[in-house]
Amino acid sequence: MSNDPEVLAAPLSETRYETLIRVSQEIGAHRDPQELFRALANELRRVLAFDYIGVSVRDQNNDTFDNHFIDMGTRSVLIPDENVTPRERLTWWVYEHQEPLLTSTSEANSRYERVHAILRKLHIRSTCTLPLTTVYRKLGAISFGSKQLDTYSAEEVRFASLVADQIALAFDNAMNLRAFQKASEELQSKNDRLHLLLELTNQVVSNLELGDLLRTIAGAIRRVLRCDSVGVALADPDGKELRVKALDFPESRGFVREEMVVPPESAAAVVYRTGKPLLVEGDRQAIPIEPDLSVLEGLAYSYLSPLPGRSRILGILGVGRRTAEPFSSDEVNFLTQVRSQISLAVENALAYGEIRELRDQLSKEKLYLEDEIRTEMNFAQIIGNSAALRRVLKRVETVAPTESTVLIYGETGTGKELIARGIHDLSPRRTKPFVKLNCAAIPTGLLESELFGHERGAFTGAIAQRLGRFEVANGGTIFLDEIGEIPLELQTKLLRVLQEREFERLGSSRTLRTDARLIAATNRDLEAMVSEQKFRSDLFFRLNVFPVHVPPLRERDGDIPLLVRHFAQQFSRRMNKVIETIPSATMDALCRYDWPGNIRELQNVIERAVIISAGSALSVDVADLKVSMAGHVVEGTTTPKSTNGALHDVLEQLERQQILKALEQCNWVVAGPNGAAAHLGMKRSTLQQRVQKLGIARRSA
Repeated sequence: MSNDPEVLAAPLSETRYETLIRVSQEIGAHRDPQELFRALANELRRVLAFDYIGVSVRDQNNDTFDNHFIDMGTRSVLIPDENVTPRERLTWWVYEHQEPLLTSTSEANSRYERVHAILRKLHIRSTCTLPLTTVYRKLGAISFGSKQLDTYSAEEVRFASLVADQIALAFDNAMNLRAFQKASEELQSKNDRLHLLLELTNQVVSNLELGDLLRTIAGAIRRVLRCDSVGVALADPDGKELRVKALDFPESRGFVREEMVVPPESAAAVVYRTGKPLLVEGDRQAIPIEPDLSVLEGLAYSYLSPLPGRSRILGILGVGRRTAEPFSSDEVNFLTQVRSQISLAVENALAYGEIRELRDQLSKEKLYLEDEIRTEMNFAQIIGNSAALRRVLKRVETVAPTESTVLIYGETGTGKELIARGIHDLSPRRTKPFVKLNCAAIPTGLLESELFGHERGAFTGAIAQRLGRFEVANGGTIFLDEIGEIPLELQTKLLRVLQEREFERLGSSRTLRTDARLIAATNRDLEAMVSEQKFRSDLFFRLNVFPVHVPPLRERDGDIPLLVRHFAQQFSRRMNKVIETIPSATMDALCRYDWPGNIRELQNVIERAVIISAGSALSVDVADLKVSMAGHVVEGTTTPKSTNGALHDVLEQLERQQILKALEQCNWVVAGPNGAAAHLGMKRSTLQQRVQKLGIARRSA
C-alpha cells in the first residue's frame, strides 16, 4: 500500500466526480441501510473494480458487527461464516487501527487464514478494506474484493476513501435516524401505555357495567401492545368454571368466543388453578396438555396471567400474537400493571352488581310491602274469640316456629291470608318479606314468570329483567293463594323448588337458590283433584305437611258481633261518619244470616250499611242480603233459604219502623230540607217508593 503524498493528491477523473455526486444523491434518497448499500454498490462498480463488496457496522449496544456482503456477479447476498470470530476478520483490524488495509488471498497470513479461505472459494484474489468513521465515532469498515491480483492502486484507495467517508456519514445518519425512530417509538409506546393505564383508571371509576368495561379494556390492550387477541375470562360465583367475558380478536377462527366455558384442561384453566403466569409458544407448551385454544387459533405466542382478587383468583387475562414476536419482559411487566387495574375493575363491577341486585331486591320488597299496606291495612289483626277460631290459632302457634310447609284450606272469604300472615309474624322469618301471589289471578302464560322471574328478551314483551316472587321472598315467606289453579306443567317446577330449593329464571340457564318458606291456600278439594289427575299427588303430599282448616263464618256465629263492630268502626272512620249504635234487631238479623261469602261478604255488607246510614245508628239495606241460596245446605244448620227469609223479615220490619219514626218527627213532610227524606239521607222519590212498598200510612187523628 502506497502512502506517497503526490499519489494521494492526484486529481480525480471527471467520471469519479460524477460518481461521488451520484453517491451523495443515493445517500439522500435511501434511509434504510441495506437499500442504501445495494444502491451504492451499483454506482461504485462503474468507477471502481470489485467483484464483491461488504460493509460491517458495529452495534454499539452489544459490541457485535452487523455484516452485509454482496456477490456482484450473481447479485446474491453472502452469509458470513459464523465460525469466523470478529477478531479474525479484516474489518476488525481496520476498525481498531483506523487505517486502510490491502491484502492478497494468495499470500500466507495465519491471522486471516479463515477469511482468505472463504474468499478463495469466491475466487477473490485481492481486497481493500477501509474504515467507516465520522468526526463523532467509529462505525465499522467497508471491504472491496476483486478476482484480479493487485487490483487496488493508491489512486483506487484514495477514491475509495472518499467514498467511505460519504458512506460513513450516510450510515451514521441512518443509525441516528433509526435510533431516533426507536426512541420515538419507545416514547410513543410508553405514552400509549400510560394513556391506557389512565384510561383503565377512568373506566374503573366511571363504568361499572362489567361486560362493557372488559370489552373496552381488551380493545385498548390489543391496540397498545399491537397483538392479535386479548381476552378476559372470569370464574363463575362457585369458582368451578371459567367463562370468557370479553374478547377482542378480529380475525378469530371461532374456537374462542364470548360466554364460552374454558375447557378445564386448557392452559387458561391451569393458570387459573395455579395462580401462576404462563407463556404458550406455538406447539411448544410449558405444560403437557392437549392442543390448546391458542394453537387452534393459530397464535404463535400467548401470554396468560391470573387476575388476583382480595381473597381469590378472579379469572385470567390472555394476550396472543400470530407473528413470531415473543412478548418482551417490558411488555410482561406492563401486563402485570394492567392486570392489577383489571382486577380492581372486576371487583368493583362485581360489588356494584351485588349492590344493584340487593337494591332491586329491596325495591321489589318495598313495592310488595307498600301494596300490602295499601290493601291490607284493614286486616291488622284477626277478630274473634269463638272456640273454632281459637283451635285454628292454636295450630298456628304450633307450626309457626318451624320451617314446615303449611296448607291452609277453607271456603272463600274465610281469611286464609290472615292465617298465613299470622304464621309468618310468629315465625323467625318475621323480619323478612311476606310475599303473596294469587295463582288464579295471573294468566297461565305469565304465572311461571311471576313465580320464578325472567331475563330480558325471554319472551315477547320481556323488555327488562324481572325478579320472581321466590327470589323476592328469599329468607322470608311466600304465600300462594288458590294453589289448586296452578297448571300441571308448572307443578313440577314448584315441586323442585320445595324439594331442592332451586329454580331458573325464564330465558336463563343459571340455577338460583331460594330459602323461602311456602304457605299455600286453597278453597278446592285437592285430594279429589289428585284422583281426577288435575293435581300432582307428589306435590299434594309435599304441601300437605301441616294442614290448617279455617272454619266458615256460619260456624263462628259468636264472632259475628265483634266483626260487625270492627268493620263499622273502621269504615265510619274512613268515611268521616259517626256510628255509635247498632240496633239489636239488626245485629240479631246479621247473626242469623248464613253468610255464604263468609267474612268478605260481611265486610262488604257493613261497608254499604255505613254508606247509607244517615244518623248515628247503623242502617242495613234489606236488598244487600237478597242472595240466592238455592241448593246450598250446611250440615247442622237450617236451610239457607229459611235463614235468609227470616233475616229479610227482620230487616224489613226494622226499615219500616225507622221510616215511620222519621215521618212522625217531620210531621209527615217528605220533601224539603226539613223533610223525612233529608232526615233519612234518601231521595224523595226513593222514600215515596219505600213507603208505598212497606204499606206505611198516616194514622187518622
